Amino acid sequence: MKLHLSGPTGHNLFTGYGTDHVMINHVRYDHSLIVLPDRLIEEWEAKTFEELNTEHFQFILSLQPEMVLFGTGATLRFPHPQLTRSLIESGIGIEVMDTAAACRTYNILSAEERRVAAALLI
Repeated sequence: MKLHLSGPTGHNLFTGYGTDHVMINHVRYDHSLIVLPDRLIEEWEAKTFEELNTEHFQFILSLQPEMVLFGTGATLRFPHPQLTRSLIESGIGIEVMDTAAACRTYNILSAEERRVAAALLI
């Protein structure tokens, strides 16, 4: 699916996505990554849902987002609460959704100038 921008923002936005990729500012990515309005982290060490550990979420915490959208791929899967505990204890909201929903939600929150992080498994 392609998404269309309403105007230039200077922020990272999702411009498309599919089952095996996302597009950020019209550039295709086919691996797990973290997207913030002003930063793109292409080398997020989380590759698959089964490999997730607390260090992956500790890294997200170090980025100091206000909210995290965790995209779990084509299928919605909830991580064990122990993995996300550091975010919750720090007062950072986390929403778990499939990756397509995370892309759409990120664009809305980013347009509201929220400090949102989309952590996506591709």
